[in-house]
Amino acid sequence: MTTLIGSAARSPLDAAARALANAMPPAEIAFDVPLASLGRWQIGGPADIVVTPTDAGSLALTLRLIADLGVPHIILGDGSNLLFDNAGFRGVVIRIGRAFDSLTLEDDGVVVAGAGWWVPSFVRHLINAGLSGAVHAIGIPGTLGGLVTMNGGSQRKGIGDNVLSVDVVDRHGMPRRLEHHELGYGYRRSRLQSGEHIVTAIRFRFERADPSALRREAIDILRSRRAKFPKVRANCGSVFVSDPKLYSLIGPPGLAIEKAGLKGFAIGDAQFSPEHANFIVNNDSARSQDVLALIALARSRVYDLTGIAMNAEVRHLSPDGTMRPAHEVAPAAG
Repeated sequence: MTTLIGSAARSPLDAAARALANAMPPAEIAFDVPLASLGRWQIGGPADIVVTPTDAGSLALTLRLIADLGVPHIILGDGSNLLFDNAGFRGVVIRIGRAFDSLTLEDDGVVVAGAGWWVPSFVRHLINAGLSGAVHAIGIPGTLGGLVTMNGGSQRKGIGDNVLSVDVVDRHGMPRRLEHHELGYGYRRSRLQSGEHIVTAIRFRFERADPSALRREAIDILRSRRAKFPKVRANCGSVFVSDPKLYSLIGPPGLAIEKAGLKGFAIGDAQFSPEHANFIVNNDSARSQDVLALIALARSRVYDLTGIAMNAEVRHLSPDGTMRPAHEVAPAAG
């Protein structure tokens, strides 16, 4: 076992490391893992412990162990829509990965899927089965659990419209099923974002449609995304949430940032993409502070231009495990 980050004694984390190492197969646990290797922005310092459960049972066991010890922890899918701090994270990262990738097609357009599905692959399965309602998500990177938690989508659509229920495990390792009315879906938000529950599987309902028509729609969406969005440099996707007032006044966040004169502007190695200003790209060695400074600057400039404060959909993880929308942290970046 490698030494946990930092030199100060942290007995709860040390106890968690010992308990998890004794309880989990070696392949499911790692120590001192760079968060930059886990997120799509490729930014972030080390995490003390990373656990990758292989099934709901090992997930529940992990949660029970760390709940008993009171150790900070976060749930991570593909790491999109997250900004990890360069100071790292003093706690346990629980990754919901490809082990949670079951898929069952039932009657009447009902689909039951594991939270670990890669979203574009999941959407392609639906297209081939002649099921519509998720094509708008074809180009969104990330896992299905993250998409459902964030009510993600494109073209101002959200996957939450198709969710019937969600199977979760709470922070004490207890399984539960949450019905649609309990999930509090709104534009790019849900009650799942509180972090009280970890999504393991989702039950959807989709409408029947012609697969050929769905494939043409998917091709059009992907072609549009390729034309607009950064292709190579690391990024987390859209940084700011589209606001109806801002949209009616000036357009989407990317256009507002462009009109504020910030398209292509950089702080350190973090830059508003020259291709789409609502994307912040990492040109090489961007720091979390650089990204937060750009977010603060964009909010200030767009507010001066429109009187509307943009909110970030990307969330920032602090070293103590606090997860907040990045704009709530950005003013501290100076």
